[in-house]
Amino acid sequence: MLLNEMVIDENNMAFIPSLGMSFQLNATAKEIINLLKQNKSKEEIVSIISEKENVDWREVYIDVEEFYKKLKIYGLIQ
Repeated sequence: MLLNEMVIDENNMAFIPSLGMSFQLNATAKEIINLLKQNKSKEEIVSIISEKENVDWREVYIDVEEFYKKLKIYGLIQ
């Protein structure tokens, strides 16, 4: 999974060395990527973010699902 080689700096700039690709992330995207690197499931990620941000899990699920779609489009996850 290319996501595992992604490096994220203190300004939330993500870089994938093997592809020479870089992305600007927001704080939530950075957290999702870090949780994915820890092999957390989508459901676990939704639960963690929902609890941390005190937001209804259904709202978080929609956002996480959209982010997953973007990661798939870029070939970063399957």
